[in-house]
Amino acid sequence: QALSEIEGMGGRGSNLQEMRVRPLAKRRIDMDSFCKPSGFQRSPYLSARGNFANIFQGSTEEGYKAYHADKYDEDKNPNGIINFGTSENKLCFDLMSKRLTQADMNVMDPSLLQYPDWRGHLFLREEVARFLTYYCKAPAPLKAENVIVLNGCGSLFSALATVLCDPGEAFLIATPFYGGIIHSVFLYGNVKLVYVYLDSKITGTSTRPFQLTVEKLEKALQDARAEGVTVRALILLNPQNPLGDIYSLSELRDYLEFAKRHELHVIVDEIYMLSVFDESATFHSVLGMDRLPDPQRTHVMWGITKDFAVSGIRFGTLYTENQDVANAVASLSYFHGVCGPVQHKVAQLLRDRGESVAPHWINQVYLRANHARLKAAHTYVTDELKTLGVPFLNRNAGFFVWMDFRKYLKTGTFEEELLLWKRFLDNKVFLSCGKAFECSEPGWFRIIFTDKTHRLQLGMQRIRKVLEEREQEILAEEKEQPCQSDQDGKADSTDEVIFVSRHQDPICASSSSLGDLIGLLQQQMRSSDWLQKNTAEQFA
Repeated sequence: QALSEIEGMGGRGSNLQEMRVRPLAKRRIDMDSFCKPSGFQRSPYLSARGNFANIFQGSTEEGYKAYHADKYDEDKNPNGIINFGTSENKLCFDLMSKRLTQADMNVMDPSLLQYPDWRGHLFLREEVARFLTYYCKAPAPLKAENVIVLNGCGSLFSALATVLCDPGEAFLIATPFYGGIIHSVFLYGNVKLVYVYLDSKITGTSTRPFQLTVEKLEKALQDARAEGVTVRALILLNPQNPLGDIYSLSELRDYLEFAKRHELHVIVDEIYMLSVFDESATFHSVLGMDRLPDPQRTHVMWGITKDFAVSGIRFGTLYTENQDVANAVASLSYFHGVCGPVQHKVAQLLRDRGESVAPHWINQVYLRANHARLKAAHTYVTDELKTLGVPFLNRNAGFFVWMDFRKYLKTGTFEEELLLWKRFLDNKVFLSCGKAFECSEPGWFRIIFTDKTHRLQLGMQRIRKVLEEREQEILAEEKEQPCQSDQDGKADSTDEVIFVSRHQDPICASSSSLGDLIGLLQQQMRSSDWLQKNTAEQFA
């Protein structure tokens, strides 16, 4: 039943080369995107389910494995791969290593070496509740009884998928999104994802590229129901990975009201909530809202992995007022628990908030330094992208920049995107391509900027080399064969997407005269609906 939609995997005797996913509508997860090549051989030692898990991967995993086999090291391996693909903060090791080795961290009480409450030690859950009350600006103190502790947010997604859905049911999620969620919800519970496809074009009620609206949510949900798919929950990422968007309070309320109308749970991942590094951007937590439309179906997760730059310490926490959900997730904590000594260290870390006369290391030392470093690294990378003429979304949250490499794709396909991704990897820089985030438009890439300056400089040099070579190849191809101007694949030029003009879209050699250029501009103006969408009345 768990793999009922996959043909040819009825048991150990199945031939995985013949495995095919039954045709699904566009808004359903496409498992082919995450499988190894068809030449992969079935293992006689694994069940059908085990074999499927064995072949379930995407470009992110392939690049991650390549990176670990050939890591860049300034002294030992200067020609190794620079990792701009894994979302880790490598800017604050000095601060975190010093804090985590102080005397108050090194406690080994007998209770820490024994089985804990599967929800997490009470002292830790109380500290998490106080921490979230403070940083989420909750209108009333949050309660420890609503806190569950697991070893990371991936485990939380797996647990929630298992307790909220039956096999074959689905979660609703907007694309592009962090692709690891697919693994978390599908491999254990056979829970699928229904996609709300977003794109870079600003149309209808949208005011920015890749904007999530209630209209798009409604359409995706109705399409899924028309296919007979049962949708149980909506997943929101805030701040959003890979876009870097931060939802406004009004947007959050609209999404939650939509979910309430359709009796959907809402899972809100706020893992980057303290990684908003510019004062012009304001983060609003769901836990800070005065009134939740449906408290019993609203579940918020957070962890220290991103905000405290410790991705090697697996810690995630769920806050839910629904005790049925809390108890069900807690029963799975047996498989995903956090060891006692780590629970103590995390509790000590979260205590340093700066309330009244309490220690203030988080606010006065760590966050101040971290935000300054995040902003400096972001500025360096985006300045380099401007120099290269690469469009990107200009955001101020998270560790990533969403870049538009579509002009480096001749045919504008995902196959070509993958070839460009592999070309970066061959040139020893690991990026994440848009398909890894289920982006609907080929050519978008995510770059992680939270790295030391010398690695950022070298990595950007390698990216520049690939892009300049690719640009020359496209220009050479254009000279050999006449081309047509096609603006459909280009993103809107707005304040939300930074565009610079050094590298223009390739044009034919025969169109190089001033008169031809003017004619081309006139043609583009006639074919554009900008004037129709932006009338004087609208501006007034």
